[in-house]
Amino acid sequence: MTRLLLGGVAVLALAGCGSGGTETKAVPPTATGSLESLAAEVKCKPDIQTDADELRQALCRNTHGRFVLATFATDRGLREWINDAKDYGGYYLVGRKWVAVGDNGTVTALRTTLGGDVEIGADHHAHGG
Repeated sequence: MTRLLLGGVAVLALAGCGSGGTETKAVPPTATGSLESLAAEVKCKPDIQTDADELRQALCRNTHGRFVLATFATDRGLREWINDAKDYGGYYLVGRKWVAVGDNGTVTALRTTLGGDVEIGADHHAHGG
């Protein structure tokens, strides 16, 4: 299941490799809640891809772009997932037991509503394709 989720993250991460935009705005307190409540906060109708006890994942789209939204049963599960996913590059907005993954502009925009901390994956700009 982790490989399936990481594959989806890799696609989004690679799509966002060339995006820019570093405008910062005030960051609210970090949101909490279910996948559905977090999606509602950012005006996204979640397309659930994984619905398991330890992980729930959805593809989302709103006016700021496409992103993956995932919730975890434990903080440890979230941290282990992020540590593996960062190898694929991309931008990660991290809250307590949740993560949103997308390009830099999308993650920056989501942060103005959801709060959280931005983490950046491996830089793949130097790699030829």
